[in-house]
Amino acid sequence: MSAAELKPAVQEADEWRTAQAQFDEAAELIRLEPWLREVLREVQREFTCTFPVKLDNESIRMFTGYRVQHNINRGPAKGGIRYHPDVSLNEVKALAMWMTWKCAVVNIPFGGAKGGIIVNPRELSLNELEHMTRRFATEISILIGHDRDIPAPDVNTDGQTMAWIMDTLSMHLGYSSPASVTGKPIEVGGSLGRIEATGRGVTITSVAALEHLGRNPHQTRVAVQGFGNVGSISARLLEEAGCTIVAVSEDYGGIHNPLGLSIKRVLEYRAREKTLNGFPGSQPIGNQELLSVDCDLLVPAAIGNQLTSRNARDVKAKLIVEGANGPTTPEADAIFRERGIFLVPDILANAGGVTVSYFEWVQDLQSFFWSEHEVNQKLKAIMTRAFAEVLNTREEKKLDMRMAAYVQAVSRVAAATRERGLYP
Repeated sequence: MSAAELKPAVQEADEWRTAQAQFDEAAELIRLEPWLREVLREVQREFTCTFPVKLDNESIRMFTGYRVQHNINRGPAKGGIRYHPDVSLNEVKALAMWMTWKCAVVNIPFGGAKGGIIVNPRELSLNELEHMTRRFATEISILIGHDRDIPAPDVNTDGQTMAWIMDTLSMHLGYSSPASVTGKPIEVGGSLGRIEATGRGVTITSVAALEHLGRNPHQTRVAVQGFGNVGSISARLLEEAGCTIVAVSEDYGGIHNPLGLSIKRVLEYRAREKTLNGFPGSQPIGNQELLSVDCDLLVPAAIGNQLTSRNARDVKAKLIVEGANGPTTPEADAIFRERGIFLVPDILANAGGVTVSYFEWVQDLQSFFWSEHEVNQKLKAIMTRAFAEVLNTREEKKLDMRMAAYVQAVSRVAAATRERGLYP
């Protein structure tokens, strides 16, 4: 293949270009004033740091990390921190912008932020991961805090990572500050229901979409790309809702059985074998191959840029619910629109995580905690309302679901920015 043929794919897979293109389309639809377009299509702050960490063998390794805040006009910045070898400033900027819209679409009082470190965490020991995390938390401590910018877990980070960050910030302050991060373990101020929240939100919106399309969950075959926190919980909860899970995959490939997989057994097998490969009664399937498997509902819950112009015509599902952030490029979106595929966008579908992060923050600030049942009820109420609002905008304005969600979100952020005005 020639360099000229490769070039569009490289361009297509740029998350920041995707995020700005989606914003531009929404801004045009709502006839946003030129000055607001200028303000909202850029991030407010981008912070890059390069810092040393002493490894177990006493050698020093340098790491590069980022923290970006897109917009804080509706409240403190909110967004995860990811550890991945492919983290880039453009990716983090796009994720921060998407967080702004995500918070606005479910109408919670946060702005968007995101962070990341360029690292393969599998190459580090637990001790080295802790040292790297604490040093990064110190570097970005000038930006983060319970009333300014509240981190959360993301790709390859978890409750333990958040506990280290919270403890580091607390040591700087001289007192415990549990509300400075969310997604923490329950023992240090975490919320019940937080670990399942993103997957539960994906399930709530999937079931709402199936109902809108007149489909019965019991007659719905599902393929889930990405079997981490979001994908595995989405698969389990969709199975509980009556769906048949026919394929799941992770970094190193996946498994397929057209008659259905028992997610409980798959999870037990992976916990024991540390892989999905060889699961009894299944055929191996590649991560990309899974996207075009014969199914009714496709849940891309891995990383960004999975659905592109190269594979969008091969997708057999009639419903796509985005568990991951930015899994679909604008080119693939156009193909899905043309093919009549109903797509629930990331800023709505996976907003369950930030919604329960908001609940956790509120609980920490008031030192008053809710039961898991209360958390799940409140989450269902917010996600169901947001889905109905976006669906209503879609039908009123004759848009697809992504643009309907964007119109809703950008309108809310623009209204806050307009009311506050420009300083000075």
